[in-house]
Amino acid sequence: MEDDPDTREQIFHNTVRENVIFFLLLLALNLASFAAIGRFRRRDREDFFSSDDDEATVYKISLWLCTFSLAIAGGAALLLPVSIASNEVLTLYPQSYYVQWLNHSLIQGMWSYVFLFSNLSLFAFLPFAYLFTESEGFTGYRKGIMARVYETIIVFCLLAVIVFGMTYVMSSLLDDDHSNIHTLLNLGSYYLPFLYSCISFIGVLMLLLCTPLGFVHLFAVVGQFLVKPQFLRDINEEFFVAQLEEGAVQRRLGCASATGKSYLRPPPMATGGFDNSDILGANGLTALQNGALTARLSARLADVRTHRQLLDRQRHTSFLQRNLVYPVAMLVLLALTMLTVLIVIQNSLGLLIGMKALPITQHDFTLGISSLSKLGPLGAALEIVIILYLVATSSAGLYTIPVLSRVRPRVGQTPFTHIVANCALLLVLSSALPLLSRILGITNFDLLGDFGKIRWLGNFKIVLLYNLVFAGAVALVLTNKFTATVRRDLLARLHSFVMTLLSKEPLRHAAWAAAGAPGTTKED
Repeated sequence: MEDDPDTREQIFHNTVRENVIFFLLLLALNLASFAAIGRFRRRDREDFFSSDDDEATVYKISLWLCTFSLAIAGGAALLLPVSIASNEVLTLYPQSYYVQWLNHSLIQGMWSYVFLFSNLSLFAFLPFAYLFTESEGFTGYRKGIMARVYETIIVFCLLAVIVFGMTYVMSSLLDDDHSNIHTLLNLGSYYLPFLYSCISFIGVLMLLLCTPLGFVHLFAVVGQFLVKPQFLRDINEEFFVAQLEEGAVQRRLGCASATGKSYLRPPPMATGGFDNSDILGANGLTALQNGALTARLSARLADVRTHRQLLDRQRHTSFLQRNLVYPVAMLVLLALTMLTVLIVIQNSLGLLIGMKALPITQHDFTLGISSLSKLGPLGAALEIVIILYLVATSSAGLYTIPVLSRVRPRVGQTPFTHIVANCALLLVLSSALPLLSRILGITNFDLLGDFGKIRWLGNFKIVLLYNLVFAGAVALVLTNKFTATVRRDLLARLHSFVMTLLSKEPLRHAAWAAAGAPGTTKED
């Protein structure tokens, strides 16, 4: 029996409303992504307003692809917080007219769209953007935009064949049941989800590495941008030292511009935030002349000037901000970190005794039935804060890894190839963030769509080992962070004590020999 006209009309209006909401959210994320890329993109040689129209068109198309991919990365990072907040709102106001648009179909569609566009961005848009910017057209073919398009498509197809071949080999090694000719051509329903599950597993492993590092790095960031209490540091003294250092470097830069050499007498004054070994060392500025020396001194002057301006802003802060904001911020960071560790330990114990289920989705979940937190809306708000804290820590710790620090974006200085790489990294990490939150037991919200069907989430050994390693890594880096100063002081005092004993022993031996002490001779 067909649906009555009212039901079909309601389904039509719901579909239109959901698509309009999806479009508005995607538009907002694209605008924010475009502004972020425009802030970090290098503008000297890779300017879109280039004299070459084909080059400008290539970079514009690649920019749009990177902007869309970065927008999907932002949407993937906000999936779980928005879903938890929607569930609590529907639980508190089930009959409210103003929240009727916020339903399970909307959230389910959001998860499905993010999963689809994440696959497209990772396996199509970002590789095409990189290959398109690096293409020049085949030799002997007429130059133009279409020549670069043909080269990009052919190289992209060859790359896709290699990737899917490696995926088939991996699936044959890990899953013998699907290694046959029928699944070889089944790209959409098997190989793409399998490949995305491998990428998500790599993203979760990257989060395991960069999130504990981000916990420590956030303490350093807060200490850099917030003024510590005056009993810990003297801002005025640091400001005047930085001012003198800026003047010294500026005079040496003028001397280097005039003569091509830098006279390092008297040596530069050392500031608290900078290391002058590059100026004083034999392999530093003393070995440079002319243009190289001027460039190094200019970079040094920019760093010292930035540090001096930061100190100037800090010393003009109010008494309340100096003595209250910094301790409160440090306590909040420490409390969130310890709370995260306690939740992970509790989740590990629950997995061991069978009270916690594996994060793979095993049943249908309906939004707005009941609160998923034992503390109700307060617990849900705390879960959202912790998830956003994990987003911040993973982003902060990502570029502290030595290899990835080379592609760290810098304002107005990031080449386009690094922008593509950063978009890919952020997309991989943000797509793995819902998996990380569910694996660690931060929330009980089931992963919707194809996120909850990733097969390795049902492996008990992987999930338990991940929880244990995460808790151990966070505890280790925090212990190393807060005890490093004490350990260095103890080692310095011990070294000083040993060196004092060793320096006094020959003198005591010589005094005994001179006085004719028993058991010693002149020859001794």
